[in-house]
Amino acid sequence: MTTSNGRQAAIGLGLAFAIFASWLTLHIFAMFAFELTWQTLPIALAIAVVQCWLSVGLFIVSHDAMHGSLAPGGGRLNGLIGAVLLFLYAGFGWRKMRDAHFAHHKAPGTVDDPDFSADHPTRFWPWYGTFLKRYFGWQSVLFVSSVVTIYWAVFSISALKIVLLYGAPAIASSLQLFYFGTYRPHRHDDIGFADRHNARSEAFSSLASLASCFHFGYHHEHHLAPHVPWWGLPRARETMSLPGTSK
Repeated sequence: MTTSNGRQAAIGLGLAFAIFASWLTLHIFAMFAFELTWQTLPIALAIAVVQCWLSVGLFIVSHDAMHGSLAPGGGRLNGLIGAVLLFLYAGFGWRKMRDAHFAHHKAPGTVDDPDFSADHPTRFWPWYGTFLKRYFGWQSVLFVSSVVTIYWAVFSISALKIVLLYGAPAIASSLQLFYFGTYRPHRHDDIGFADRHNARSEAFSSLASLASCFHFGYHHEHHLAPHVPWWGLPRARETMSLPGTSK
């Protein structure tokens, strides 16, 4: 492993651990320690928002693992971390998601792209519905329903708390990932795309980009340089000076 790869791995793994530890700690607190009442409802909503963002982070880290940019030269470590985080996110299978993502990079924004809806290239909700059908299969349904059943039947956690602090952040994170990471970068419009990647980038500040989708809105840069980790995309954007940004 080169010095530069070692530095990237150290930063990537450190950030991955911070995101995972924060997500897990907040989840355990929300489920087992937090008391949901009318008085604490504003705090519960804040917890749900933060948990949604951290859930997006879990997926983005696993996405870096797919490209080997989480820990360059780390061998099977990328696959191990990516598989664990994808499973915790929504019971996703590592190999299926990785293969689908590579197919997306091979033919982005075309009928051969599993993330794209050729029938609804400009419409958010029909495209999102197609997206869900392709990725949320029986394994995800079984995983989520098992977690919910155990929390409710074994630990006697109220259904309202499960819905508000587990279900809602998970669903919202899928919307956030789809909107900023798939729909906005690859949607068709009158302007078109700069090149064969059929992707555009957001004109967001670094802070807004981090808050929206862990810099995944700098999507054209990602397609041009998929080896760059999520935290390196702002710098890649500065150096590439690309056309085709969205406002």
